[in-house]
Amino acid sequence: MIAGRLARPAAPPQPDDRHIAALPAGARVTHAAVLVPLIPRGDDVTVLLTQRTAHLHDHPSQISFPGGRVEGSDESRVETALREAEEEIGLARERIEVVGNLPDYEIPSGFRISPVVGWIEPPFELKLDPFEVTAAFEVPLSFVLDPANHQRRSYHFNGRHRDYLAMPYQGRYIWGATAGMLYSLYLQLADDLSCR
Repeated sequence: MIAGRLARPAAPPQPDDRHIAALPAGARVTHAAVLVPLIPRGDDVTVLLTQRTAHLHDHPSQISFPGGRVEGSDESRVETALREAEEEIGLARERIEVVGNLPDYEIPSGFRISPVVGWIEPPFELKLDPFEVTAAFEVPLSFVLDPANHQRRSYHFNGRHRDYLAMPYQGRYIWGATAGMLYSLYLQLADDLSCR
């Protein structure tokens, strides 16, 4: 069911999707890929997320999906996502069934991120890379599929205005690109897209 919904065309951006920050023409782009891990847990499915360590140069302390920059040896964005998940959280690639992709997501820092959706049957073990990841946790997919949990926010900094999405969950602040990609997942999987 999930794989079928991920295979359909992505919903086009809506007029109020101001959080989508397309890079300007000619901008220097850094290609990256992330794994969006879906895990069946009883009557629900969960989404696995990580919290980055505070000392990292790019997006320190933020909630994210396992992933990173595309390397020259990567044959595809799928390969990047699987390699990074193995390196960051010790999730063996043979445990991951790739079931789809979400639309690329661009962020103002110049990254163009390709989200790869993977299905992971438990049980499995994680081994977090302490240099990159301080924690891993799961959010119910039912929480992601509730439109009330996708909050639109904005801020002003150094004379710039920015719109972004946020999904606070049990004391954790999921925002920015991760919240935006979760919103894309919601758009792909929600039964009634008119509830947006």
